[in-house]
Amino acid sequence: MRREERQQLIMDLLVESHAVELDWLAERFAVSKMTIHRDLDDLEEAGLLRKVRGGATIDASTQFESDFRFRQRQGVDVKKRMAREALQLVEPGMTVIVNDGSMAAVLGAMLVECRPLTVITNNAAVIDVLKDQSGIALIALGGLYSAKFNGYFGVVTEDALQRLRADLAFVSSPALSDTKAFHMDDAVVRTKRAMIASAKRACLLVNHTRFGHTALHVLADLSEFESVITDEKPLPEFADALAKQGVDLRVAKQEM
Repeated sequence: MRREERQQLIMDLLVESHAVELDWLAERFAVSKMTIHRDLDDLEEAGLLRKVRGGATIDASTQFESDFRFRQRQGVDVKKRMAREALQLVEPGMTVIVNDGSMAAVLGAMLVECRPLTVITNNAAVIDVLKDQSGIALIALGGLYSAKFNGYFGVVTEDALQRLRADLAFVSSPALSDTKAFHMDDAVVRTKRAMIASAKRACLLVNHTRFGHTALHVLADLSEFESVITDEKPLPEFADALAKQGVDLRVAKQEM
């Protein structure tokens, strides 16, 4: 078996189970542990997984977020529910910012239901789905493309945002603790912060499983958001923290 084929199969296994053991992989592919170590090193260097003691995982940590291609396959129904709740904040004629991320990609595709709209985004998936839609004035933010986040970032992106103004920005976060949202990547943080600054109102999208977690960089204080959308009611301490910040907590309804 070729190395590239074996590494792809390793990633397929990670998508299914989120974590794999080195010994099991060596037995599974009938190769040495050192060969698997090199495979995992290659995949980690590409930003596709995170090595842990005795194996690897694609679960997020304070300094690691899994690749967009794998995140977009996970929790699709939950993302659709959250996107449906987010649409309640959108009115025809608005200018809306949508950030990177698999959750935002689902929301971006649904925005056609609220047209006419002007949509500003650095999310390549959103750009792809909206570029041919009538009633959508699409402003695609350029910059340095990141395959891991499937979006555009950097100085070019941030400068463009400084010259734009929107009614509403949808910003997602992989971690929320106490009164702050977090992210692992500094370039992503700078772009998200530029989006918040360019909008009259900002809404934070965060899966309930990310409550109580931190990441390397502070993204924003919760007081910078008018509302927070999640998929399940968080523990009372988090709900209380949001209420003290004057943030409207919106829990996506279960679909019938």
